[in-house]
Amino acid sequence: MSQIPDVQLEGLYGDLILEHYRKPHNRRPVAEPDLEAHEFNPFCGDRVDLQLKLDKQSRVSEINADSDGCSIIQASTSMLSDLLKGKTLEEITGLAATFRSMMGGKDMPPGSLETLGELDALQVVRSYPVRIKCALLPWTALEVAIQEYRERAG
Repeated sequence: MSQIPDVQLEGLYGDLILEHYRKPHNRRPVAEPDLEAHEFNPFCGDRVDLQLKLDKQSRVSEINADSDGCSIIQASTSMLSDLLKGKTLEEITGLAATFRSMMGGKDMPPGSLETLGELDALQVVRSYPVRIKCALLPWTALEVAIQEYRERAG
């Protein structure tokens, strides 16, 4: 996969996105994960693998968020992994809905963007519609993992 020169990326995405792209967070395997998902976009080659461990209160205690592909998927995956720590599955489901709304350019209730933390920096991607799927792929993987977990739990 070809890489975009850093000079072009800086003008397009900004420092926070580049920071997460160059030094992604939470890339270490989780022993015996409770939730696991793998998503791949065959059109661009983006890939994401997620593993989450829940504590006794059903909050995310450990996360492995590994992605490969463009700067947007890597930044989105890294930012997502930071945001999920300590959250319940219900809270995560709400965050996913908020992120999807933001990426879709929908009107957001007051204060809702603050719940996304650094992920609000990805609003710039809306100006490049073909890249929105890159930002959403880790969320898609996460939603699949939560659905599969809930189905197993009954």
